[in-house]
Amino acid sequence: MSKPLFSLCLLASLTLTSCSMILNNLPGVYSLEIQQGNIVDQTMIDQLRPGMTKRQVLYIMGSPMLIDTFHQKRWDYIYSDQPKGEDRVQKRITLVFDNDQIVGIQGDLRPSAVPVTKSSNETTVDVPKRDLDKTMWEKITGFIGYDGSDDASKKEPLNPKPAEADDNAPY
Repeated sequence: MSKPLFSLCLLASLTLTSCSMILNNLPGVYSLEIQQGNIVDQTMIDQLRPGMTKRQVLYIMGSPMLIDTFHQKRWDYIYSDQPKGEDRVQKRITLVFDNDQIVGIQGDLRPSAVPVTKSSNETTVDVPKRDLDKTMWEKITGFIGYDGSDDASKKEPLNPKPAEADDNAPY
């Protein structure tokens, strides 16, 4: 009785394993690459210097993945990526603070000895000034035939005085 049960369990586990392997490797099926943690690269680490404040580090690195409640002076950045079924790449950086300033950097990446300035990829484009003949409102009203020139003499006052009323008499 135990041999048929054992063989049935073995067959079921092999079937389930092969199904998952086949389903994960089907051609034409798109699977998402999910990056977990903060994206950490060498250019970010090169910008870090001892004495930087926590606010400056937040600007460069972003929010830390872990802030340990027992070690408030330590921020951990963990980055894990597995592109297209290849081996998992995991990077870990630990920043140690004292009086809200960096005093130590530990982990897989080290800052360079030479100060690095971040080059900007932004370009400036000079846009020539446009010569506008009419405003948008003038174009719209011109299209429907309203030119906006009303004679003030044709308008009647809002509260005209009666002709027979006395100037000193209350209304």
